[in-house]
Amino acid sequence: MKKRYVVGVTGASGIVYARRLLEVLSEQATVYLVVSEIAEEIARHEGTDLSDLPVIREDNHNLAAEIASGSFKYDGMVIVPCSMKTLASVSTGLSSTLIARAADVCLKERRRCILVMREMPLSRVHLKNMLAVDEAGATVMVASPPFYGRPQTIDDLVDMVVARILDHLGVEHDIGARWSGYDDA
Repeated sequence: MKKRYVVGVTGASGIVYARRLLEVLSEQATVYLVVSEIAEEIARHEGTDLSDLPVIREDNHNLAAEIASGSFKYDGMVIVPCSMKTLASVSTGLSSTLIARAADVCLKERRRCILVMREMPLSRVHLKNMLAVDEAGATVMVASPPFYGRPQTIDDLVDMVVARILDHLGVEHDIGARWSGYDDA
């Protein structure tokens, strides 16, 4: 059976990370995509289009969607980028949107749940919320690409972050450079 993943895109800068993740993930899995209203606005502002991807789209207001139920089987969820508002909702179990409800279900069902933050600096409230979701079983990632691969383009930087997300989902891929030690040449 083909693997299934849920991807939530919320109102933080960095929609390009979601775009690249969806491109790679949809090649080998069924992907359910939920985009918040503010994320749609930010995507337009940043010039990132998510409309042409081969995914199943869900309305963020539809709390009756199949991905809102623990009986719906899927292999994991990623919220990328994850706004601090969404982080706060997930950390407190406030499921007023489909993205927050799906993350709540993901955590209660002990599935892989990855929240990718892009904001900085982080306040004490943000850090406490990150600790709370970590303690609930989520993986907290900050979109902070490494430079050991000597990236030449923004796409190289994006691939480094997306590669780590895919690694934590357990998805095979061939994007992003892996550390192979210092180059003494």
